[in-house]
Amino acid sequence: MPAAERRRALYGLLGDLPARDGELSWQRDFVRQEEGVLIEHVTLFCNGREPVPCWFTKPAAAEGKLPVMLYAHSHGGFYDTGKDELLNGQVYMQRPGYAKALAERGIAALCPDAWCFGERKHNTEGELFREMLMKGQTLWGGMVYDHLRALDYLCTREDVDPDRIGVMGMSMGSTQAWWLAALDTRLKVCVDICCLTEYQAAIDRKALCEHGVYYFVPGILKHFGTADINALIAPRAHFGLAGTRDALTPPEGLDRIDEVLKRVYAEQKAPENWTLKRYDTPHFETPEMRRDVLAYIEAKL
Repeated sequence: MPAAERRRALYGLLGDLPARDGELSWQRDFVRQEEGVLIEHVTLFCNGREPVPCWFTKPAAAEGKLPVMLYAHSHGGFYDTGKDELLNGQVYMQRPGYAKALAERGIAALCPDAWCFGERKHNTEGELFREMLMKGQTLWGGMVYDHLRALDYLCTREDVDPDRIGVMGMSMGSTQAWWLAALDTRLKVCVDICCLTEYQAAIDRKALCEHGVYYFVPGILKHFGTADINALIAPRAHFGLAGTRDALTPPEGLDRIDEVLKRVYAEQKAPENWTLKRYDTPHFETPEMRRDVLAYIEAKL
């Protein structure tokens, strides 16, 4: 099946969603500057149910069109944090967040609050997951949809180069990153940190409860494994980072994904665009990981 049809099939598993090309509007709420970084609070109106608050950051002195990373924040049970992770980092990540380091390299970033996080924490994850399921929807589908519309928004900004947009994230954000890159070829670079989980390996390890309920898509294994989804990113640049002591990414699952993607990227004559690197760490972004991520984004974006 052609890749475009596979993408449509993958998207179709996410449940009933608003029209992909539905109404999209936004407003800039306020702007501030911190340590050479311009920080905009932007609200997107895209899903017909609730606004999507975002942070957009860029070098304060920047001119012209900039490369940008769509940043998907993590989970960790820190429902208060959400998009603030882009600015401040997280307890299992390096601090501060990626906004300053990216801005120092001339790169902008956009991070939306996912459903149930940050300014959207008025719904609990468990309650919303069950409500959506009863309505033929999925919480994961809602999260993916909002991030795809955030990508649509980025492409409208005069200060963004639409040919140099990447996606990145840690943990829940990591899974968002590889799903989003698989679904939308406008994303030229994918960086996923500590959550390239091979579904069957998680089942075999009885590790499914390591993930929140947001993670689960009914019927996914009837059609796609993790390697199948990630194969849709090829031949675009993709850097996976994993901890050898991370319960969320069983090593045998990483082995299977790596084997498949090495073959897929070789077949598409871009073997240099797939990298999986493992670090001696649990579910934690190390200083070495941070350095490697920034170097990769600079080189590829």
